Amino acid sequence: MRTRSLPRDALVAAAREAVALMGTSIRHTPISRRVMEASQRLRIVAKYTVGVDDIDVEAATELGILVCHAPTEANCFGVAETTVAVMLTILKKVREPDAAVRAGRWREPDLASTFVGRRQSDDYPGITVGLVGLGRIGTRVAQLLAPWRVRIIACDPYIEPARFLLAGVAPVDYATLLRQSDVVSFHVVLTGETRNMLSDPQLALMKRGAVIINTARGKVVDEAALARAIEVGHVSAAAIDAFAEEPLPADSPLRKLGDRVLMSPHSASFNEGGELGPGIAWATRSVLTALAGEVPDNVYNRQVIARWRERFGGVSVLDDRGRTTDDG
Repeated sequence: MRTRSLPRDALVAAAREAVALMGTSIRHTPISRRVMEASQRLRIVAKYTVGVDDIDVEAATELGILVCHAPTEANCFGVAETTVAVMLTILKKVREPDAAVRAGRWREPDLASTFVGRRQSDDYPGITVGLVGLGRIGTRVAQLLAPWRVRIIACDPYIEPARFLLAGVAPVDYATLLRQSDVVSFHVVLTGETRNMLSDPQLALMKRGAVIINTARGKVVDEAALARAIEVGHVSAAAIDAFAEEPLPADSPLRKLGDRVLMSPHSASFNEGGELGPGIAWATRSVLTALAGEVPDNVYNRQVIARWRERFGGVSVLDDRGRTTDDG
C-alpha cells in the first residue's frame, strides 16, 4: 500500500491487511504504533526519501518491522549542492549587489562579501564551516567545499573516526563546533536527541555574526530562538529549507527578517532529472526483497533484523510473477 495524507482512522483501516507500506513525506498522518499494530502481516515500511521522522521507528523495531529509507544520490547529493549554493549566496552576497545596481548604487562598502577560502599569499585563514552530522549529505558537503580550502569541522558521535579522516574533516564536540564555526550547517535526522538542538543556550555559544544553514529537518532548530538571535545581530543570516510547520505560517517570526533569512519550501533535493524516481525504485526493490523473505540493503533500524528474520525470514508472500499472495 502506498501511503498518503489519509485521515488517521482511514489510514489504520487501509493498512490493516497490508504486508508493506510505501510512501514519501507523511507528516500529517504518520506511520504510528497504532497503524503498525493494526497490521499483523506488515513486514516493511519503505520511504522514497531519507527522513524517517514520520515513522515511529521505535515501535517498528519493537514489533519486528523493517523501516527502510532511500538515501539516493539524487536526494542526498541534491541537498548537499543546495547547502553549498545557499552558503555561497549568503557569504558572497549574491543578491545584494544585484539589488544595489538596480537601485542605482555602485560598489559601496556594505556590498563587500566574505572571502571564503584560505589564502597562501597573505596567510588569510579563511572561514570555518561546522557540519552537524557527517552522514551522506554532510560528507558530500565536505567534498564539495574541499577545493575552496576552508577549514571544515564536524560533530557526529555515531560516525567512526576513519570517516572524518577520509572526508578531510576535523572531529569536534558540538559545543566546540558552535564556538569555532563561521557557518553551522545541520545534516541530522530528527530524533529526540536532535529536536531543538539549536536553541537559546547553543546560540549563545556561537560567534557573533555566524551563519546558520538548515537543510535537514525544521524541528532541529528552535525557530523563535533563531529569529531572536538574527534580530539582535548575534547571528548575521540563515538559510532554511525545512521548517517546524510546513507550509511556513504567515505569522512566523522568520518572515519578518527580510534578506537576513534565505528560505526555500523544503525543496533542497527537488532537482530536475532526479526528484522521487530513484527513491521510488529503491523502495520498490526493498519491498519486493522483504516480501520474498530476504533483508533489503537499506534498513534504517538495523537492530530489528534478527527478530525480523525470526518472523519472516525465508518466507515469501510473492507468487511466481512477483505479486503478493492472498494467504501470505
